Amino acid sequence: MWLKLLLCACVVAFCTFLGHLAAARYRSRASFFSQMCAFNERYLNELDYARRPLKRFLSGQDAKGDFARVLAQVPARGDIPLKFGWMTAEERTACGSYFSMLGKGDSLSQRGYFSAQKGMLEQKRNESEREAKSHGALYLKLGLLAGLAFVILIV
Repeated sequence: MWLKLLLCACVVAFCTFLGHLAAARYRSRASFFSQMCAFNERYLNELDYARRPLKRFLSGQDAKGDFARVLAQVPARGDIPLKFGWMTAEERTACGSYFSMLGKGDSLSQRGYFSAQKGMLEQKRNESEREAKSHGALYLKLGLLAGLAFVILIV
């Protein structure tokens, strides 16, 4: 009896964990666009006031995950491969052109370009956070329900 209960608890926990893993792509997307939006604000402030060289500015960023990997490649490469499974082709194109413009041209033209990108980034951030919230809860519930279905089959 105790063995069945332990097995059932493990099955439910494992299926819920699988649901959590299935929602990871949405959390990664939300994190990326949230960090990108914050980075854009800091870069606009940098263009207005400090105007440090791009390498020095990028070294002071506290990025995490996929966004940190992209920022690490910016100074070394002109085109950055954005090969993330959660990113659409349109997002790859938009982000690729965004990162290719970093440090190119004078501060006035950069200020204009990155100010224009602000609305698109905020829209992507809001959309990705909304999707992460809804899909994350959905996949957790599906994992829990799948675990309970397996428990019914076990018992």
